[in-house]
Amino acid sequence: MAEITALQLHRRRRERVNVYLDGAHAFSLSLTLAASLQTGQQLDATGIAQLQDADERARAIDQAARFLGRRPRSVAEVRRQLKRKGFADAAVTAALEHMTQQGYLDDHAFARFWVEDRLRFRPMGQRALRYGLRQKGVDAEVIETALASLDSAEAARRAARNQLRRWRQLTHEELRHKLWAFLQRRGFEGDLCREVVAEILTDPAAGEPAFRACMHEE
Repeated sequence: MAEITALQLHRRRRERVNVYLDGAHAFSLSLTLAASLQTGQQLDATGIAQLQDADERARAIDQAARFLGRRPRSVAEVRRQLKRKGFADAAVTAALEHMTQQGYLDDHAFARFWVEDRLRFRPMGQRALRYGLRQKGVDAEVIETALASLDSAEAARRAARNQLRRWRQLTHEELRHKLWAFLQRRGFEGDLCREVVAEILTDPAAGEPAFRACMHEE
């Protein structure tokens, strides 16, 4: 058994409390956990371990919340972040369960957000989107659900139009090669690339003003 001889606020981290056992600093706890302790209290090894485990779980939850506060993340991304921070498996699992139960972690919602964000700011094809989500650790079934309603042809048109201002001085044939290669790099299938490029070059009037201004026949 060990006796709590002092409980002192951490000098720099005011949300932490230093716990002294038998006159020596032993560990620190969150204010919430430390509130249940008092000087003169006896702690055995099991009690100390339980306090430290509870504190690690609380810190893991706090770290997960701050990580998610920057932008939406997948479950796998949060798990990797907590492991990088050195949290034990039990604390990582507890944090993931807590954030999932609270609705802050949801791979279906994350995948939908990620796809919509890419289509809005950097349109790409299903191949690239699927690869990106796999890199985020999202399950294949969740990925396919997120991609189910994707209009790949419209995404390819938007991707091409976003590039056209850069290629105002190109000839018809140069533009054809540039657009096709660009759409391929963005993960669009070959047949779709050819269809969209042919559509754009054959019917420039269907495009936006900036798009029409880019058309230059050889």
